[in-house]
Amino acid sequence: MASSALAYPSDFQIPFDLFISKKHPGLPRGYLGLADSSGNIVYRVNRRSPKHNRVLLDAAGNPLISMRGSHDGSWQCFRGDGSGEDLIFRVERTLNTLTRTEFNIFLGGANCEDSTDFKMKGCPFQRSCTIYKGNSIVAQTSLMYKLGKAFVGRCKFRLTIFPGSGDHAVVVALIVIFFDGRRLSN
Repeated sequence: MASSALAYPSDFQIPFDLFISKKHPGLPRGYLGLADSSGNIVYRVNRRSPKHNRVLLDAAGNPLISMRGSHDGSWQCFRGDGSGEDLIFRVERTLNTLTRTEFNIFLGGANCEDSTDFKMKGCPFQRSCTIYKGNSIVAQTSLMYKLGKAFVGRCKFRLTIFPGSGDHAVVVALIVIFFDGRRLSN
């Protein structure tokens, strides 16, 4: 599996921000981009791939995590382009209402136990999602607000990854799953 660990180590001692948008300069049409604070694309996802199949790519276009969804809201995520069966984690939706969506995340291979490793909760309409490991926050999304602006667009928002969260690519894949099927152009 290709990794972005050299440029963006997972052992930062301060929170790490990525900015999510489909309108980054140099990003092909149909892609969702995640850029660092300098505007450099770190991760991207093809939004036009078949429904319930997504591949998280690094900046160079190397496949990091392949995500396969089912109609019941559950997902299985595999290392690389998904051609192998190297399961990294699985995700199960536990709540889906108009104002609230929740998921349980189980790490490990095909034999992963039924103990929840992470929880993901939030409101897709407000671009609000928080990933928890126990009582600790691993990552969180928030809208980009501007002072003096009455209406704030929802097409660009921030992902903050907190120290000790582990592999950033896994966190990004979880955010892609959380917002899958939601319009990111409003």
